[in-house]
Amino acid sequence: MKNDKQIDVVAIVGPTASGKTALSIKMAKQFNGEIINGDSMQIYKGLDIGTAKITEEEAEGVPHHLLDIKEPTESFSVAEYQTLVRNKIAEIQSRGKLPMIVGGTGLYVQAVLYDFQFTEEEVDEEARKKYYDELSKIGPQAMHDRLNALDPETAKTIHPNNTRRVIRALEMIELSGVSKASDEMNRGNIPMYNHLIIGLDMDREKLYERINLRVDLMMEKGLLEEVKGLYDRGIRDVQSVQAIGYKEFYAYFDGKCTLEEAIEQLKQNSRRYAKRQLTYFRNKLDVEWIGQNWKQILEYSKFFAFQEGKSTLEIE
Repeated sequence: MKNDKQIDVVAIVGPTASGKTALSIKMAKQFNGEIINGDSMQIYKGLDIGTAKITEEEAEGVPHHLLDIKEPTESFSVAEYQTLVRNKIAEIQSRGKLPMIVGGTGLYVQAVLYDFQFTEEEVDEEARKKYYDELSKIGPQAMHDRLNALDPETAKTIHPNNTRRVIRALEMIELSGVSKASDEMNRGNIPMYNHLIIGLDMDREKLYERINLRVDLMMEKGLLEEVKGLYDRGIRDVQSVQAIGYKEFYAYFDGKCTLEEAIEQLKQNSRRYAKRQLTYFRNKLDVEWIGQNWKQILEYSKFFAFQEGKSTLEIE
């Protein structure tokens, strides 16, 4: 935070299935807020059940922004998100409302709240062609192994099948001599807003139980049919369907695993993702953790006081 007095943007973060949606609705209703999506996959149309996208009924009339703004075939970058959200923050504040970023994509939240600058390096078409030619010969895993040897920190954050990002990271090393991870360490340190980041956490075993239960509930709500609809439309090898909750069932539809194996893989991937989320939040963001006692947020007088009709919170 830039000072200890005034808060003009609130973010609610936490691992998947930790209760961010429920808390955000209660806070928005009490503190005159509007919610901005902070999940990188909820921006896609048709990815509803697998991303746990809020329903109209769950929203309880609270305005939500930046949901369903992209077709599943379109790409989306953190730089584009940064621009959209900063504009949306200004718009919400102009109405005297409190902007609230809610989601689990830590880099997206960080890029908005801090001085992240995205510079598009000039693309070397020859280098890019070289990498894609190599990809066709040696395959995704070997390309990922090469990145891991050069930039292990970045390699940890990219799935081997996300070949576009693997190749982009290799390009960056070749063209600039700087790893993606090293470059990011030098950005995103200066706050752009007087912000408050509230983090939800809970006992790890309980969290994993909630994740497993959420997957079972998603299956009951029709997750398999949702993914099949995307699969039948021929949507392949794009950013959206590489998301957890979708890629596992693509493997099933391709005959690479049984349905039971796909469901178990989804649960495992979700648990691993939750662990990565928590690591990111703790290492990169100045989070006020409230554990399992999130209902205390509604009696937040010892932490901040809200003046009705204004778009800021004030630390006491």
